Amino acid sequence: MSTDPLSRFSLRAKTALVTGASAGIGYAVAETFAHAGANIAFGYNSSPKAIELAASLENASGVKVKAYKCPVNDPDGVASTFASALDDFGKIDIVVSNAGVTWTSGALIDPSDHKAWKEIMDVNVDGNYYVAKEAGKIFKSQGHGSLIFTSSISALIVNVPQRQAAYNVSKAAVAHLTKSLAVEWASFARVNCISPGYIFTEITKFANQEMRKEWIRRIPLGREGYPVELVGAYLYLASDASSYTTGSDIVIDGGYTLL
Repeated sequence: MSTDPLSRFSLRAKTALVTGASAGIGYAVAETFAHAGANIAFGYNSSPKAIELAASLENASGVKVKAYKCPVNDPDGVASTFASALDDFGKIDIVVSNAGVTWTSGALIDPSDHKAWKEIMDVNVDGNYYVAKEAGKIFKSQGHGSLIFTSSISALIVNVPQRQAAYNVSKAAVAHLTKSLAVEWASFARVNCISPGYIFTEITKFANQEMRKEWIRRIPLGREGYPVELVGAYLYLASDASSYTTGSDIVIDGGYTLL
C-alpha cells in the first residue's frame, strides 16, 4: 500500500463505466475520472451530443473514452453496454450508476395514470438494479471493483415545497441497495453512494423561481451547488484512497439536511 497520499487518488490504468454521463453530474464525474487517468466507458441515453462529448473528452484527457447508448431501464441494453465495454477495455474497475429522472407530476394522487410513477421506478430503482447486477458479475469475476450510486438527500428527508413522494421513495431504495450490496459483495467489491442536495443541473429545471428561492432559504450556504463540487467525493470512492470505505453515503448538500 502506497504511503504517498496523493498517489492513492490516481485512477491511472483503471477503467470506469459511468451512466448518465452526457450531462450534469455524470459528465463532471466522467471528466474528472478521465483527468485522473481512467479510461471511460461513457454511458448515455438520448443526448445527440454524447458521441461528440466523448471524443472531445478523449482528446482533452489523453485516455480512451468511448460512448455507449445505455438506457438503464432496459436490462438487455444495460447488459449489452457492459459486455461491449468489457470487450473494448478488457476490464471495468469502477462503475458509477448515475442515470436518473425526477418527479414533476406533483402530489402522488394528482397524476391521472400510473405512467409517471412507473417511469421513476423503472429508471431510478430498476435501472440501478440492472446496472448493479452487471457490475457485480464483472467485479466478482475480477475479484475487485468499486460501485458508486448517485442517490439524493431525498432519500433522507422530505423535500419542500415540491411534492415528490415517488422520487423520494426511489432514492431511499438506492441508498438501502447501497448498504445491502456493500455487505453481500464485501469479499470482492466496495459499494457506496453519494447523496447530493440541490445541484444546478438539467434535472432541476422543473423548478420555478419561487421554488428555487425556498430551496436556497433553507440551505445554510445560501445557494445551490454545482456538479464540480461533488466530483472529489466520487474520485475518493473510485480510488484506492477509499479502500476501507464501503456501505457509506456521502451527503453533499450545503448543510440542507442539518436543519
